[in-house]
Amino acid sequence: GKSLSLICGALAWLRDFEEKKQQEEARLLALEDGGPGGTKALASAGPGRPESEGAAGEPDWVTAFVQRKEERDMVDRLKEEQIRRKKREDRLEKIRHNVQLKYAAKRKRSEEDETKHLLQLSKEILSEGAGVDALDQLDHSEEELILAEYESDEEKKVVSGLEEDDDDLEEEHVTKIYYCSRTHSQLSQFVREVQKSPFGKDTRLVSLGSRQNLCVNEEVRRLGALQLINDRCMEMQKNKHEKKSDEEMEGKKRRVSRTACPFYSYEQMQFLRDEVLVEVKDIEQLVALGRENKACPYYGSRYAIPAAQLVVLPYQMLLHEPTRSAAGIKLNNQIVIIDEAHNLIDTITCIHSAEVTGSQLCCAHSQLLQYMERYRKRLKAKNLMYIKQILYLLERFVAVLGGNVNQNPSCQAVSQTGTVLKSINDFLFQSQIDNINLFKVQRYCEKSLISRKLFGFVERYGGPATAVKTNKENQKLAGLQNFLLTLKQGSDKEGTLQSPPVEAENDQLRTASPLMQIEGFLSALTNANQDGRVILNRQGTVGQSSLKFLLLNPAVHFAKVVQECRAVIIAGGTMQPMADFREQLLCCAGVDPARVMEFSCGHVIPPENILPIILCSGPSNQQLEFTYQTRDLPQMMDETGRILCNLCNVVPGGVVCFFPSYEYEKQVYTHWEKTGLLTRLATKKKIFQEPKKANQVEQVLVEYAKCIKRCSQAEGQMTGALLLSVVGGKMSEGINFSDDLGRCVIMVGMPYPNIKSPELQEKMAWLDKTMPRAAGQAPSRVLIENLCMKAVNQSIGRAIRHQKDFASILLLDHRYARPAIFNKLPQWIRERTQVKPAFGSAFAELRK
Repeated sequence: GKSLSLICGALAWLRDFEEKKQQEEARLLALEDGGPGGTKALASAGPGRPESEGAAGEPDWVTAFVQRKEERDMVDRLKEEQIRRKKREDRLEKIRHNVQLKYAAKRKRSEEDETKHLLQLSKEILSEGAGVDALDQLDHSEEELILAEYESDEEKKVVSGLEEDDDDLEEEHVTKIYYCSRTHSQLSQFVREVQKSPFGKDTRLVSLGSRQNLCVNEEVRRLGALQLINDRCMEMQKNKHEKKSDEEMEGKKRRVSRTACPFYSYEQMQFLRDEVLVEVKDIEQLVALGRENKACPYYGSRYAIPAAQLVVLPYQMLLHEPTRSAAGIKLNNQIVIIDEAHNLIDTITCIHSAEVTGSQLCCAHSQLLQYMERYRKRLKAKNLMYIKQILYLLERFVAVLGGNVNQNPSCQAVSQTGTVLKSINDFLFQSQIDNINLFKVQRYCEKSLISRKLFGFVERYGGPATAVKTNKENQKLAGLQNFLLTLKQGSDKEGTLQSPPVEAENDQLRTASPLMQIEGFLSALTNANQDGRVILNRQGTVGQSSLKFLLLNPAVHFAKVVQECRAVIIAGGTMQPMADFREQLLCCAGVDPARVMEFSCGHVIPPENILPIILCSGPSNQQLEFTYQTRDLPQMMDETGRILCNLCNVVPGGVVCFFPSYEYEKQVYTHWEKTGLLTRLATKKKIFQEPKKANQVEQVLVEYAKCIKRCSQAEGQMTGALLLSVVGGKMSEGINFSDDLGRCVIMVGMPYPNIKSPELQEKMAWLDKTMPRAAGQAPSRVLIENLCMKAVNQSIGRAIRHQKDFASILLLDHRYARPAIFNKLPQWIRERTQVKPAFGSAFAELRK
């Protein structure tokens, strides 16, 4: 019901807003046309200056002139906007009704394809007779690996005026709603809800996704890894733009034909854009449409953004500014709805944190050095200067980890192991790179596309294919391949550097361009000193050691969204406790407290359909307290087992039991195996364990559901299944245990985060320093409790998924009864929760 409430509320507002706007425009235009009195009337209606301004020392006729000019401009603007809107609506209307237009466009496309194919054939026949010199071809195909001339920031300012005019040519963005959720499946679910809603027929909706989800070019899709798909796509576009200039040069020197993407055609993508706006489609339907029309859904959907009323996208895309601007998303005065926002703070922190390993740093250094040596004569001074700066940065980063870039990172042992936290400034001083302007280096990486060029270079000369090439130039380069794959023994007189051995084929694919990973780390270092920390993690060898940037203040990256938007809605099914969002995200982003409104509503189920119990002791009166000190005691694990045995005797269908961690779940399971308790449990319920690997989750769930269904139909001793899960694992979010799949949810202990982790300790220290104490409690203490209760609320929210569902919820730990913790339960559960000191009365309630 949540999605539908958001859809109907937001789209009803948007419809009213558009109607009001049109009425206002019509009124102003009517006044303007209404004869001689019209302009006078308009003066009072428009935003012109009041008459009294004449007193400010300007003659009345000047004031009147200025006022009339402003009014005329406004009316002209309105007229233009009306014409634009009319054109857009006419075009979409035409597509809706005129099927022949569709077929005509399709026929035109197939004719064009035929012509292209014939041209290609004739070119190939010609080229076979031409007998081009192979060496010449190679040199030209290598051109694309060389960096273009780079102008520094100062030289750029002169021409920047020209670039700003391009914005005028862009289509204007209508007022719209951006709806974000975590995964593509959640977004598809939302789009299906829109299709079912009263707004499904006349809403212009567009779904955005990554190239990995939307690419329809099979050759590119096969690359698998997102970074590789992105790179190949960009390269193919570049080839498309360069084709024209290549053809002009054809008389002088014949170029190697480079592939351009057949789906990247402006006309076809415009056609796809209109198709998308006419009818609500989810990502799967969009991809199918793209295949059928030979048009790129990734770019076609982006063309549809300006005219769309509802844009559906994953929230990484909206929260990361570079991704946002690359996608053409403009938040100014728009509405943003962030759904499933319970882990919004973590998401922002993750998106803007970055980690690089010692082996990535060494590998990037060796690749870049080889690249520079090979093309030194062809590179301009500015490029060489920046490449040398990047090489120096990489050298210093490895030195900070206690290593040397000239030796194999897997063979260098680290003398002082352990984890050290540094502020950004301290890290820059310690690395001796405080004299380098990281902003300029970051900008250079962005504009010169150096990591992409380097990737092309390594792909060409670093892979197993090198051996195939036989001409002399390439035989020299075979050394690079050996260098990338062999170990370095001692130091080499010529000073060539070695890179770590490549462990497996897919590893090579993943680290094919370690520089991309490092660029993310460099850009993270440009955050303000107080907003982040650098973690130096020295382990065993330099290769295994790593540098990690940890963002402490997510508000700095959320502030822009909040400032630009007209309204931001942060929504979720289990959002309690809410204080985190208010303090860490909104107050820190400078939001006026008066602008923040909270709204939460109860659940649709009747009170008797839910029985939440906080259990303080077990059947043998053992007090339940699962702290790090007591939870490993045999009597604590025995008591937990006895509680489960009793429950499984009376609860029908499925029971889901959550443990604080995988380690603890394994420990308890092994203990129960030894004591024979597992055998007793298995007489009533078949036992399933949550798998650690994501690709096995589906299979376990299917088996679990099958078993419950089988038991409900057969009259046997077995009454269902017991699923042992982990808080924060694969089953604790986004999976529905509705009806018989979850008649009872049990929470063993309290899932407090690992307080010893350096990241968490640093976050706690930062909160204590920057946040005010609330109700006498230290902000770090509140953070720990909130993290714990968010995890609990998320897990117990897996049961009761619709109006007629029912379930019992058991919280095993007397600490849940403490007011500070109790008040953090969701309201609809809290209102119905009973605290039971003894097991007997709790069991009696459950039987009922």
